[in-house]
Amino acid sequence: MSALARDAAKFQSTLKRQNFTSWHSNPAPPQSQADTVPNTPSPPAPPSNPGEPKKKRPKSNIVYSQPADTGTGSNQNTQLVYAVDFLKSNGGNPMRLEDISIHTNIPLTTDTVLLEKFRAHDRIIHDPKTDLYSYRSDFSFRNKGALLTEIQRHTRKGGGLAVRTLKESWKEAPAAIEELEKEGEVLVIRTVKDGQMKTVFWNEVKASEGGELVEKEFHDLWHSLKVPEEADLVKALQSGGHQTTAGENPVARPNGKKKGKKGAPRQRQARITNTHLKGEIDLSRDYLPG
Repeated sequence: MSALARDAAKFQSTLKRQNFTSWHSNPAPPQSQADTVPNTPSPPAPPSNPGEPKKKRPKSNIVYSQPADTGTGSNQNTQLVYAVDFLKSNGGNPMRLEDISIHTNIPLTTDTVLLEKFRAHDRIIHDPKTDLYSYRSDFSFRNKGALLTEIQRHTRKGGGLAVRTLKESWKEAPAAIEELEKEGEVLVIRTVKDGQMKTVFWNEVKASEGGELVEKEFHDLWHSLKVPEEADLVKALQSGGHQTTAGENPVARPNGKKKGKKGAPRQRQARITNTHLKGEIDLSRDYLPG
């Protein structure tokens, strides 16, 4: 076998061993799990509904510029106010001292000085027989009839009663006043803003006794009148032919004295102390030496 034949056979064997497959078709080398996860962007947030209002943050009721309410405090006067207010809110019902101390967390049973101030308070009533304490209100009625009697008594004096004061004396007073108003026994003045009862008067002239409601026309005329300002009140009265009362005039009267000019000096009356010389020498004169 010639050398050329040997080289040809060697070349053929080399071609058989060689892999001519394209590198694109070869599988990729194995990678770690972190490398196989694609780096995809996060899904976009769902679009907000334009008609839906945005949620506002809840407002906090804490006022950081004010001191926090720490209870009844440690000052005796502050504790006294808390104890009296608690007994007032109880509706005038008598209570034991121990119950007041427990509900208010005030040491009335152990602090003798505070207890003495509590008993000496002008709004506290102490019954030594039962050892009970109650709040002294302005009025002592507890039913609708007694309430009407009190309203009648004050109306005869020329004034009404504040509903707030009546409520402090009896919690059921507002409801009783509304019933008396429906019955025509009382007249109630209400606030313009929210219609809350403000003052109550006794209705002296009832519909059953010949009284009639004032027509709306006169109501409108009455409320259309405007009271002048304090500075223009005197001028408005004088223009209408009226005079002011003998009370204090709201308009300052001009002072008759002019600035810059001083009046004549007032002569001070000489006080005579040498009474034994009275009748012999005129001591009010100045004697010049001769």
